[in-house]
Amino acid sequence: MERMTIQEIAEAIGSTERFEGAVEQVSTDSRALPEGCLFLALAGERFNGHDYLAAALQNGAAFAVAQERRADYAAQNGRILYVQDTGRALLELGRAYREKFSIHCVGVTGSVGKTTTKEMIAQVVSAGYKTLKTEGNLNNEIGLPKTLFGLDRSHQAAVIEMGMEGLGEIATLAAVAQPQIGVITNVGVSHIERLGSRENILKAKMELADALPDGAPLLLCGDNDLLSGVQMPRLRVTFFGIENPGCAVLAEEIFEQAGETRFTLRHPDGRIPVYLPCMGRHNVLNALAAFAVGRELGISPEDCAQALAGYRPSGMRQKVVDWNGVTVVEDCYNASPDSMRAALSTLGRWEGASRRIAVLADMLELGEISRMSHIEAGQCAAEQGIDLLLAYGEQGRYYVEGAFGVDARWFETKDALCKALEQESIPGSVIWVKASRGMKLEEVLEQFYSRTSNP
Repeated sequence: MERMTIQEIAEAIGSTERFEGAVEQVSTDSRALPEGCLFLALAGERFNGHDYLAAALQNGAAFAVAQERRADYAAQNGRILYVQDTGRALLELGRAYREKFSIHCVGVTGSVGKTTTKEMIAQVVSAGYKTLKTEGNLNNEIGLPKTLFGLDRSHQAAVIEMGMEGLGEIATLAAVAQPQIGVITNVGVSHIERLGSRENILKAKMELADALPDGAPLLLCGDNDLLSGVQMPRLRVTFFGIENPGCAVLAEEIFEQAGETRFTLRHPDGRIPVYLPCMGRHNVLNALAAFAVGRELGISPEDCAQALAGYRPSGMRQKVVDWNGVTVVEDCYNASPDSMRAALSTLGRWEGASRRIAVLADMLELGEISRMSHIEAGQCAAEQGIDLLLAYGEQGRYYVEGAFGVDARWFETKDALCKALEQESIPGSVIWVKASRGMKLEEVLEQFYSRTSNP
């Protein structure tokens, strides 16, 4: 973060306090306070940063932002900016800081795949520009402004991921990040428990499009039934896809083998071969979006393709691990019906596997469609020729119900599942481990690696 005066900050967040000083870092975590930073005391349902404000000012923070006036730090009022809502203040400060920089900004959202797409886009954009990207999934009203505080004068571009759990949230994030290019990966059923319908999910995702300036590029997945019908005359809409031949950016001749994918990418200026060090048609779609962004920013097709070849999956997002003659796909960061179908389809097409084993747990936040979604995923496992399905979780039992004709088993504990996995995995097996983040299915992997490690 570059230097901001306290007066600049006060004006940005609507505080009436005025005093001298400046900061180069902002923190919302009292446990990690860079010397001389601004501590912003957030108040949540399960925590309250005001409980730690006095200690923060003693332990490194030079100044603070607060919404509560308390006796235990009243003596430090000459170092505290007061506001009505510190959460809102964080967003306003992020917006003010973003406005200090003239950069290319890409906003990315979607029901599934947005983090991987963001990573691929950043890989491509970095081929032509010094690029800041959202780290991990810091894509909410706290994480996004924190990401923007990482900007400095050397940056020429930013790739910003935007998540949501309800209507209005992406509009809020987009107002802070101010993207000039928008990417929507798909509209599925993630968060349908809160939003009620896919149409409402589309409405929420399209808040990114609404925030773009006139004439800006909007890149949409043309294979998605809801996105393919989007018309926005004030924007330059480009569709990317695999199944829809009308897409301007299209993947053809897709070949997958042993954790790698090769395909031909057709675009308005020609055709180019692309190599990805990961499998799955969903990853091909992510790569198409990244290529389209690169072309919008003037990066050559050849440089876009070369950048995509350098992409590497990040932690628990389809990371491929070779383990004692067994291939493990660590894909337990998140799961939805769409991403589950994509994973099972990729596993079913994995050539050369002695056994194709799916280790699955609950897909969360599906509301009334949860039971049927898990049954349908089990049916998909059967259709894709999965050899063994090991399931865990309250909803995980419904995978087994749907997996007719497959050796499918449900386990009450992770330990029991891990023991079965240890017994059933043979050299040449491919094991795909997938569930929603809240299921912590990586604990099964940790046990499996520990039990099967070479002495």
